Amino acid sequence: MKLTVWTYEAPPHVGAMRIATAMEGVHYVLHAPQGDTYADLLFTMIERRDQRPPVTYTTFQARDLGADTAEIFKEAAREAYERFEPDLMLVGASCTAELIQDDPGGLARALNLPIPVVPLELPSYQRKENWGAAETFLQLVRALARPRTAPRAEGEAPSCNILGPTALGFRHRDDLDEIHRLLVRMGLRVNVVAPLGARAHDIARLGEADFNVVLYPEIAGSAARHLERACRQPFTKTVPIGVNATREFIAEIGALAGIDVSDVLAEGAGRLPWWSRSVDSNYLTGKRVFVFGDATHAIAAARVAAEELCFEVVGLGTYSRELAREVREAAGRLGLEALITDDHLEVEDAIAAAAPELVLGTQMERHIAKRLGIACAVISAPVHVQDFPARYSPQMGFEGANVLFDTFVHPLVMGLEEHLLSMFRDDFEFNDAAVPSHLASEHAAPRREAAPATPPAEPIVVAPPAAASTETDASASPAWTAEAEKELLKIPFFVRGKARRNTERFAHERGVASITLETIYDAKAHFSR
Repeated sequence: MKLTVWTYEAPPHVGAMRIATAMEGVHYVLHAPQGDTYADLLFTMIERRDQRPPVTYTTFQARDLGADTAEIFKEAAREAYERFEPDLMLVGASCTAELIQDDPGGLARALNLPIPVVPLELPSYQRKENWGAAETFLQLVRALARPRTAPRAEGEAPSCNILGPTALGFRHRDDLDEIHRLLVRMGLRVNVVAPLGARAHDIARLGEADFNVVLYPEIAGSAARHLERACRQPFTKTVPIGVNATREFIAEIGALAGIDVSDVLAEGAGRLPWWSRSVDSNYLTGKRVFVFGDATHAIAAARVAAEELCFEVVGLGTYSRELAREVREAAGRLGLEALITDDHLEVEDAIAAAAPELVLGTQMERHIAKRLGIACAVISAPVHVQDFPARYSPQMGFEGANVLFDTFVHPLVMGLEEHLLSMFRDDFEFNDAAVPSHLASEHAAPRREAAPATPPAEPIVVAPPAAASTETDASASPAWTAEAEKELLKIPFFVRGKARRNTERFAHERGVASITLETIYDAKAHFSR
């Protein structure tokens, strides 16, 4: 066991909370001590929901451990039913309460409540949040869903279920809107969307659809496989993130539904294909990108970066161990070895070693990239409040591809602007005391006098251990002259670290003790070959 300061996923009971919060008429009774109520803030503060999650905590305290904590749970469950009048109740224990082994499922059944009660066995010390959400959804489907009793009426449009969107999901709300519209445009009838917005009776109707659309395999994959066995419903395997994947998704839907989708394929492209061939994007071609996140978004982001934006993917990884095989296969297609870890320090080391110019990751990678001075865009949970935008911002479908273009390219373009400001920071219009040019002239700061010319700097040389030796120490980095350091600042900050390392390696291999302007240009010529 080790102390964790940052974690990619919460315990599995938070995944169960995501399912309960996404649905309507569902209440979750969680056997948990007082301190485990922190999870409410994830929904009210991070996702900015207008109401608390539908969760009742038993909130037992240390003094209760010597008494009957089972009775505390039964009283909490009974009061929750009377107060909230749910259509269905989920019961389970948090990671702390799991240790006292009170069996919430058995205790809830003993109450004989007049509603379905679904017990959850979520091993908190072996599994994490996404698995908890998937297991909760699977247990709901197992308990409620039944096969259709009659075939589809002749002439009736084929129907499908959309599975996977939850509360606290990265862009789930907007992805659902985008894909729902796309399916309707193809002439399909959407039978049920679950878990988001579904009630218990909707879960019971899942078996009436012809097939299932799985948007997030981490959440809905196991439920879709169960429905395939129990209700003979096939499900989609393509996640529609990016132009190419969206077109494959449309073709797959056409095959499953037995419909002609050529019109939809002909009219849908989005702006990304044209933009990716534009002058700006040509300049960005070949940029080195490191991708890390949940499996669905990491695989999709790497494909978009490589196929649609012509970036070079130099790293691909995930914290989703349940889908590690899929990530390894995707990394293999790119000639990479996948990074499967939930340790952010390992991710930081891998990013530093790969020396990318752009990181596509989670909120954790945003912090890592900031420390390393690398441009970054968030493409996966865990995220912070700014990644739940009020505006429409899907990741999926053709509009999602447009959003991805902005997400991937803008950090690099803005990096160029920041670099230009850095280059001209000594100009009288760009110094720290200058007022922005759009403000009135009477508020402008007095113009700074030009600084006197600086005499050429003497090379700064690190003396070797032996004064008579002219060779540099094998373990020491060559020194930089002031003039060379100033020239280095003209290189864009998002590749400056790489330029410094290449130049120092060039100098070290040739026994150069002091890096001058000439050394920089020689190193540039050497590595450009």
